[in-house]
Formats: sequence, C-alpha cells, structure tokens
Amino acid sequence: PGHNMGLATLGCLILWLGWFGFNPGSTMDANGKLIAHIALTTNMGAATGGIAATVVAWLYLGKPDLSMIINGILAGLVSVTASCAFISIASAGVIGIVAGVIVVFAVGFFDRIKIDDPVGATSVHLVCGIWGTLALGLFSQADKFGAAPFPKPGLFFGGGFEQLWYQFVGAAAVGGFTVLFSLIAWYAIA
Repeated sequence: PGHNMGLATLGCLILWLGWFGFNPGSTMDANGKLIAHIALTTNMGAATGGIAATVVAWLYLGKPDLSMIINGILAGLVSVTASCAFISIASAGVIGIVAGVIVVFAVGFFDRIKIDDPVGATSVHLVCGIWGTLALGLFSQADKFGAAPFPKPGLFFGGGFEQLWYQFVGAAAVGGFTVLFSLIAWYAIA
C-alpha cells in the first residue's frame, strides 16, 4: 500500500490547484464569467467528493482514512471535468458527492479482486471517470452558462435520455477501443 501520506496529500493539493488551469483553460476563450463558473464547479466537485469520501469511509471502515479523503477529492475532480462548463454549482456538488461515495467502494472492490492499485487510480479515473461522463447526460443545462458548443439538456433538466445516451455510447466506445487496442499492443509486446 501507499505509505508516504504526506507526499500523497501534497500531490493531491497540487493536482487540485492544477485543475483550476485545466478545466477553465479548456474553454479556449477569455470569457471571465465562464472561467469563474468553471472554477467554482470544479472546486465544488472536489470539495464535496472529499467530504463524502470522509463520511463514507468513516462509516464503512470505522475511522476516517486520509487515502480515501485524497481519492474522494480526486474523484470529485475527475467526475466534474466533463460537465464543468454546463452544470450548476449545486449539480457539481451532487456529482462530487456521488463520486466520493463510489470511490470508497470501488477501492475496496479492486482490493478484494486483487488488482494491484496502491493509490486507487483505477477507482478514481476509471470508475469515477465513467460516472462523470454519464453525469453530463443527467445534469447538463446546455448553454445556460455561456459555454459553446454545448450539449443537450440532461435528463434532470428536461432533456430526456438523449444526452445521457450519447454519453453512454461515448463511454462504451472509448472503453471498447481501449480494451481492444491494449490487447493488441500487449499481445504484440509479449
């Protein structure tokens, strides 16, 4: 298991800070209002992910666990990235909370099936990345915040299942390509 929690925490804080360049910078537009909105949704996802992971780990494991708190923050960041320009701050909070909850159980699941992942990267990036991709289809408010091009409204904002379906197909396509390409590459190497 990971053993230097001081450096792990520092790494988490550096990533959290870096995400403020990554998500708002992805707008490729000097729109101050949109950049501020994205920074707020990004921060809300991270903060609520960390809080949710703290509470769930405390209840599930019997004590707060710093590695779960770190993974909860990162899970919130990963989960809110796809939708940060198209969701409200409250929706970012919900996305972060769900990410913080599922990352705790995902880490436990991968440990039980003996996947060697000492820092929980599979749980954070795979599981919460899929959640975040699908969350756009649930919480998108389309062009309400000024980002373009924008997706259709999400299921919870009157858009029906259309955008959620697009997100599901996109996640499945990326997953399928990654598995197929990896199998080919590993077979060629071996």
